[in-house]
Amino acid sequence: MRHYARRTVSTYEQWLRRFLRFHRLRHPREMGSAEVNAFLNHLAVEEQVSASTQNQALAALLFLYRDLLSQELELGGIVRARTRQRNPVVLSEAEVRSVRDRLEGEPALVVGLLYGSGLRLMEALRLRVKDLDLERRELSVRDGKGSKDLLTVLPQSLVPALQEHLLGVRSLHRSDLAAGWGRVLMPYALSRKYPNASREWAWQWVFPQQNRWRDKESGAQGRHHLDPSMVQKAVKRAVLGAGVTKAASCHTFRHSFATHLLERGQDIRTIQELLGHKDLSTTMIYTHVLNRGPLGVRSPADIL
Repeated sequence: MRHYARRTVSTYEQWLRRFLRFHRLRHPREMGSAEVNAFLNHLAVEEQVSASTQNQALAALLFLYRDLLSQELELGGIVRARTRQRNPVVLSEAEVRSVRDRLEGEPALVVGLLYGSGLRLMEALRLRVKDLDLERRELSVRDGKGSKDLLTVLPQSLVPALQEHLLGVRSLHRSDLAAGWGRVLMPYALSRKYPNASREWAWQWVFPQQNRWRDKESGAQGRHHLDPSMVQKAVKRAVLGAGVTKAASCHTFRHSFATHLLERGQDIRTIQELLGHKDLSTTMIYTHVLNRGPLGVRSPADIL
């Protein structure tokens, strides 16, 4: 009813399973604040989880008790995990080039969008053909993080490679249609409102999987988008091959996108819009990782 993301539903389910196992499968209605506090304290003290992990578990338990069971919790006795503000990992332009040169195929295109458009990994993988405007060099993200839509830049350097890639995807789609398949998952109730839209070219994934996928609920076959682990593994191999010692991941390219724009003097409000940040303070963190410092300060050692 609340249109939570599938990943949120899966994460909440995992935390509720852990909570029930911790208390030996007692029914949630038989438990309350004391059991919730004990579980969260166990995570913080015994397992020494990060603050974000503890907060994630707390959100799942609050959803269970406040929203489903209509039971208020008293959380005064929780040992809070320490929150640390960490600067994002950012690659230099040379490091980005070195990593990208070691990628090929679809992972190279996906990383090109992460760095060239500032996308999150799942935002790139969930792109549909209609979301790309190659002529205007614009890219639309539908129902992204926080259920927000986003319009960002599409790098000109990726246009030829994307055009060639889409030719292959369209050929694959035509083959699926000829074989009686060719449908994709549609958001919300659009599959009932527009029964034939799931077969249309505009709704197909930009990065489809090579193998057809079967919907567990309906039994219908189609193609899902590329699995994120394929890109993550390719990026890890490329980072190691490039000799980069930073803890770089797919999300590092989004951080590098924002930081490199700031280094070139781009307005921070524009960067906020491109990244889809609700609060400017979220974007301001990139001012702390500029090579020249947030105010262009030079080290005294460089003046000697």
